[in-house]
Amino acid sequence: MFGMIPFTREESNLWNEWNNLEKSLFGGVAGGQFRCDIKEEDDKYVMEAELPGFQKEDISVDVQDGRLTITARHNSEKEDKKDNYLRRERSYGSYCRSFDLSGIDAGGITASYNNGVLELKLPKEQAKLPQKHTIAIEG
Repeated sequence: MFGMIPFTREESNLWNEWNNLEKSLFGGVAGGQFRCDIKEEDDKYVMEAELPGFQKEDISVDVQDGRLTITARHNSEKEDKKDNYLRRERSYGSYCRSFDLSGIDAGGITASYNNGVLELKLPKEQAKLPQKHTIAIEG
């Protein structure tokens, strides 16, 4: 009777407990991921990734095998000594997301970071027209 909550279904299992722990550690961000907005413009896509609290040096953007991967790592330690008390707090976090680059000119991608938002400009790949060439006839 104590486990009853009106209007919700509460099941006690290991997966729910793990999800609740993850939400409390990562502030409700699913799977340790960060939020991204992607908008289409005429010649490019613009991606805005929310990474508040990170320094530019904490963020890496890599392109490999047709995938764009954004990784952000944060490590901080804080120590306060006062009278006979010692307080030491550490926080570590890592976020990572990957995106398919189909239709993107990977060599032209640019990035900037300002006020907790990483902005990537992803130029669209230009349509490749078949090249015409003449084949010499032997004989």
